[in-house]
Amino acid sequence: MPKILWADDEIDHLQSHIIFLEKKGFEITPVANGDDAVSMIASEPFDIVYLDEQMPGMGGIETLEKIKSMQPSLPVVMITKSEEESIMEDAIGGKISDYLIKPVNPNQILLTTKRLLERSRIQSEKSAQTYLKQFNELSSRIHPGTHWKEWIDIYKELTNWQIDLGDSDEGLVQVFDDQFQQANKEFGRFLDKEYLNWMKSDEARPMLSPDVFQQYVDPHLEKGEHVMFFIIDCMRYDQWLIFEPFLSNYFSIDTDFYYSILPTATPYSRNAIFSGLYPADIERMYPELWQQGQDESSLNRHEEELLKRQLERHGIDINFKYEKILNAEVGKRIADKIGSYAQSKLGAFVFNFVDTLVHSRSDSAVIKELAPDISAFRSVTEAWFQHSSLLQMFKGLAKEDVTLVITTDHGSVRSLRDTKVYGDKDTATNLRYKYGRNLKADEPETVLFMDDPEEYRLPKVGSINNYMIAREDYYFVYPTNYHKYQNRYRDTFQHGGASMEEMILPIATLRPK
Repeated sequence: MPKILWADDEIDHLQSHIIFLEKKGFEITPVANGDDAVSMIASEPFDIVYLDEQMPGMGGIETLEKIKSMQPSLPVVMITKSEEESIMEDAIGGKISDYLIKPVNPNQILLTTKRLLERSRIQSEKSAQTYLKQFNELSSRIHPGTHWKEWIDIYKELTNWQIDLGDSDEGLVQVFDDQFQQANKEFGRFLDKEYLNWMKSDEARPMLSPDVFQQYVDPHLEKGEHVMFFIIDCMRYDQWLIFEPFLSNYFSIDTDFYYSILPTATPYSRNAIFSGLYPADIERMYPELWQQGQDESSLNRHEEELLKRQLERHGIDINFKYEKILNAEVGKRIADKIGSYAQSKLGAFVFNFVDTLVHSRSDSAVIKELAPDISAFRSVTEAWFQHSSLLQMFKGLAKEDVTLVITTDHGSVRSLRDTKVYGDKDTATNLRYKYGRNLKADEPETVLFMDDPEEYRLPKVGSINNYMIAREDYYFVYPTNYHKYQNRYRDTFQHGGASMEEMILPIATLRPK
């Protein structure tokens, strides 16, 4: 039974309200002044406090301060006769949960109490009911014949449900997880049918990594705007959804989507963005830039040069600034002088922390404890973003006459299932994609094969004659030391493969308000 403490010097006149609330299942403790309220809170637990603003002796604001010093998280609702703005500001500044203007009726108290104490439960139950009603309709849209535009809508819808259902009971969460897994399975079959066609023709295909700059940055540059282009490495759509509210007070935001090329790994997807070319074309046109770029450990060291050459090909003659933020020290340095970057026609920034967090979770037991599942991983990312130099950069740019374009090069997927693969000693070691000679898999249905790299616009460097991409949430394990690596990489976030989370990516255009 939820316990309410109600402090009001006219509490005797509120008996009808108290009886009403008791009949609704609440236990009410009435007191007539602030001193008694503080004493009661010191002696027993309460779920919520209703506090009269004007009481003789210790007034409502002073009582509020004492209550919050004792129990900072206890919800307090201020009740006042005055509608003066200063009173409301004093109350809000004292961290009240809500305020009501006298006279109050019993239903106001009931609704406010339910909203404050039961909001999470009510929202969770409502979300669960709505999801179950829409389950069949959503399932009917998930099949290999679904159009690429519909896959974006399905992924958006599933991601929103994933967030909404985060606190639901385990049974419902399992139902949702099964539906998401089925969607990714069908998405893999869809890619089997369509991806090669995207590589052969520019018609009837989605926007892909090489199109991003030309479609979303060039038009602003051609209009003479100053553009700040941010790539947040390894950001999923659900992570963008938790970043967005922190930015909406400063910017108008228009979010669209594009598809990453395969493999959804930094050397391929991000080089494609900065160059405006497919990896095979980079290797053919600028071989000296690709030789280093194909290795994950190179950290895409030629991005600035690739961007310069893309601008030249597009006939855009401007100087630009390029920065790669790999640690907090560099981030703070750039955030402190972000206004100077806004004076350039183009600023290009790669922010690496989300990718670092993904890799760190694989190696750190502490981070895995903090982020045991997707919901917790979002929360950790949110906590970082609130205090990050990246947010400080965005806030600084909100004061400038610039257009921001924010996107990512690829997402990540929580890899929960392994599949055995075979290759020679020169085969790439990546967990979600491999290239080499005559690659094979025990379970072919878990893999998207690319037997002719050139058809898929991928480099055929040296002895490479095929690529192999993991579907759904699978990760690759060799038969040698199978159980060791199976256990080591299970339940880690990985990228490079063919899943909705890795391929369907947000790209947002922001303009200062």
